[in-house]
Amino acid sequence: LAADVIYLWAIQYYSTPTIDDRFDHLDHVFAIVNELDPRYQDPYEVGALIAVQEARDVRAAFALLDRGAANNPDQWIYPFNAGHIAMMTVKDFPLAEKYFAQCLRIPGAPDFVERLRANATFKKGDLKTSWETWLDIYNRAPDERTKTIASNHLYNVKATIDAAALEGAAAEYRQRFGRLPVDLGALVRAGILREVPKDLDGRDYLYDATTGKVKTAVSPWKR
Repeated sequence: LAADVIYLWAIQYYSTPTIDDRFDHLDHVFAIVNELDPRYQDPYEVGALIAVQEARDVRAAFALLDRGAANNPDQWIYPFNAGHIAMMTVKDFPLAEKYFAQCLRIPGAPDFVERLRANATFKKGDLKTSWETWLDIYNRAPDERTKTIASNHLYNVKATIDAAALEGAAAEYRQRFGRLPVDLGALVRAGILREVPKDLDGRDYLYDATTGKVKTAVSPWKR
C-alpha cells in the first residue's frame, strides 16, 4: 500500500512542470518504491520513462531498470528497455548489445531481440560477429519476413566490409602511384587485390575515382 501511494504521488509530482527542481531526487524516490515492493513492475518502467523523456537523465533510467532486473530476474522487459535506451537515445552500441544479450538469456524474451542485438553489434563495428549472427538468424528464420530482414542486414554487413577493403586498397594504390585508380579493376592489375568483390546479389560496387569512395548500386532496404 505504501508503495502504491508513493508511486501515485510520484507520477503527479513529476508531471507538474511548475516544480523546477522536481527531478533532483527522482532515482531516490523510485528506489523507495522499489524497496517497499521489489516485485512491483510498473514503477521501474514508468520511472525510467520519466527519467529519459522528462528529466533527460539516462543514468537514472539505467539505474531504475538495472534495479528492476536485479529484483525481477525472470522479467526480460528491463534489460530490453535498457538496451533500447542505449541504442536509440545515447547511441552506446556496446552497452545496447550487452543489455540485449542479457535480455535473450531470460526465458520468454521475444525473437526480435536477437535481431536488435545483431544490429547493435554491427553499429559498434564488430562486423564479423554481426555477419555470423545475421547468418544464423537467416538460416533459422521461421518465415519469409524474418528471412528478408536478415538478408538485407547481411547485404549491408558485406557491403560495409567490402567497401572498407576496397577503399583501403585504393588508398594503397595512391601511395604507390601518386593517384587514385581509375577503376576498381586497376587494383587487381596492380596486384593489390586478387579480385574485386561484388555485393551479396552479385552486382558491381559503384566507385568514385575522384574520392576513392565505394558504395552499393542499390540500398539494402530496396533490393
